[in-house]
Amino acid sequence: MPESAPPHGDPGPQELVMTLLGTYVSPRESRRVWSGGLVGVLAGLGFSDGAARIALARLARRDLLARHKAGRLVHYSLTRRTIALLEDGDRRIFSLGRRDREVGQWTVLWQSIPESRRQARERLVRRLRFLGFGPVQDGTWIAPHDREAEVLALLTELDVAEHAGLMLGKPSPALDVRRFAARAWNLDGLAARYDAFVRDFGGYSADLPDAEAFRVRTWLTHTFRAFPSLDPELPVGLVPAPPSRAAAVELFHDLYQALAPAAQRHFDEVTEK
Repeated sequence: MPESAPPHGDPGPQELVMTLLGTYVSPRESRRVWSGGLVGVLAGLGFSDGAARIALARLARRDLLARHKAGRLVHYSLTRRTIALLEDGDRRIFSLGRRDREVGQWTVLWQSIPESRRQARERLVRRLRFLGFGPVQDGTWIAPHDREAEVLALLTELDVAEHAGLMLGKPSPALDVRRFAARAWNLDGLAARYDAFVRDFGGYSADLPDAEAFRVRTWLTHTFRAFPSLDPELPVGLVPAPPSRAAAVELFHDLYQALAPAAQRHFDEVTEK
């Protein structure tokens, strides 16, 4: 794995800040983190000071960070919105692949949110992907599980329920589900990403210096965070699970815990002031 880059993807600093908050700050919701320290850890992960400071300012404007100024020092803390997003993310990330999904109700959503509500539409799409939905055609999304409660709450939160429809049902036994699912989700690409995750992180152990443990754990978490938006966890009775998913899930949980003390020490040392 490169010294300051993730094995896959090209995350922006805002996305990486959210990973850092969820991994190292979220357990201590009232904690204030020194802005210079956040800039420092982002620099160690490959971002310029300017890019890091712009990312923090934009997250504050989006109500994802609260800014606190005391003299010449600036600190950031988590907002209620961020805490809710991180808790929701944790539920998806840490439950992914932990049990085989059974065949049950599927969820179909269609939406016609107008262009004047483009921001709400984009937020809806991001959340649908995180809930395991895949697009089958323009404005129509499908998930292989009962997501009624989550989707209704999301539509209400975004105030777009009048522009959407929701239905629960089951695929026909005559349907080639594997072939149909490949239209909504990139199943071959997903399998390749699980393979790469195991290959990229499988050689690490807990015996790492603090700074290296922080780097590896941060990219481990950031890379794994993408899987809930890519993996619909299709029922294994219909479509086999990706071959390396179980190994990737086990590796993530083992390494995440093993590197936690050293990585947290490094984060605290750099960000506390």
